[in-house]
Formats: sequence, structure tokens, C-alpha cells
Amino acid sequence: MISWNRRSSVLGALGAAGVAAALTATLSTNSWAAADAPSPTAPAPAASGVQTSHLKGWARMDFPVPDNDIQVTVDAHATFDAHGSSTPTRSWGTFRIYHRAKMPDGSWFTNWGVLAVDCLTTGGPTATVTGTLTKVAPGGPWEGMLRNHDRMGISFYVAGKHGGPGRIGLSGGPGPGDGQLRKCMAPAADARILKGGYTLIDKR
Repeated sequence: MISWNRRSSVLGALGAAGVAAALTATLSTNSWAAADAPSPTAPAPAASGVQTSHLKGWARMDFPVPDNDIQVTVDAHATFDAHGSSTPTRSWGTFRIYHRAKMPDGSWFTNWGVLAVDCLTTGGPTATVTGTLTKVAPGGPWEGMLRNHDRMGISFYVAGKHGGPGRIGLSGGPGPGDGQLRKCMAPAADARILKGGYTLIDKR
């Protein structure tokens, strides 16, 4: 589970009050696809000896502070050596994190970031995606992270139609002295999905 301080570090200070927030996502897989997940586009056949994984969708996540709207959109893909390790030979795609929060004065603050996928790993009803920032909200708290091309990681879990809500977990941005997050790394998926869904096609 991600600590409150770690989650808060993701968005940085929001205005003078220092309101902060975190982000995340959720998913599904061939037989694990959520009932409300979008229909996936059929992937192209993989070359002999190569397996592919695909993760796509949008969801709104639960957050323990009222008046916070956090959404994650993902379109991630990877190829694997069918006879090799679980580390992908190639990963590509994007994911977008959106956060809208109510400030103490009653106004609303919106922050967002787009990240280029550099790793997608999958297994059963779970997946992990990492990526580096390529675009952020102008004047927002992530502009410094954009200059550093900081990496974030998101984990996904889908319990299936009768196994409870899907969940997601977010690494957040690096703290002072932390250094960069490693590729393919993300915390446990601990935040429930409130709306939306993801489709995950595991290695095949």
C-alpha cells in the first residue's frame, strides 16, 4: 500500500495550501476483462517465438480525500521472447494522469501529465506499466519533473466479474534524493476503481 506522504508527492503542492494528490489506474485481461471495460482492438498476430501483451482503457480511481477527481487513461503494448524472461523486449504506448482538486478557497485546480511507456509487464489479472513524462499542464507542479523526464509506475489488478472491484497502485514521483524509479516497477494495486475499466490481453 502506498503511504499518504508518497501519494502526496506525486502531484506536488497545489497552491499555497499545499493540497496534493496521487494517481493510479486499473485493468483486465482476456478472461479477466471487467464487465464495463471497452472492447479491445484485436492485436496483430505476433511473429513466431514472440509473445505480445496489451493494456488499454480509462478509469476514475478512489481517493481518500473528498473533492478529488483522479483519472487514468492507458494504451500500452509490449513484446516478449516466448522462451526468455518476463522482461519485455520492447514496450510502447502512452498513459495520461488527470487530477482535479478543490482548493480551500473553493476554486478548482487541474493538473495532468502524459507519459511515454517504457515497460509493460503482465501476468494473469495483473499488469505493471512505467513511463517517463513527455507533456504536463502548463504552470503546473510537474514542470520540474518534465525537465528531468521523471518516471512513474502504475500497477493494475482485475478480480473478474464476481471477485470484487478492480484496483490500481501508483508509485508517485521521486522524492528528494530518491533517484529515478526503475523500469517495470510499481507498488501494489490498492486503490479501487470507481468508474470505467481496462482491457488487458496477457502474453500470447
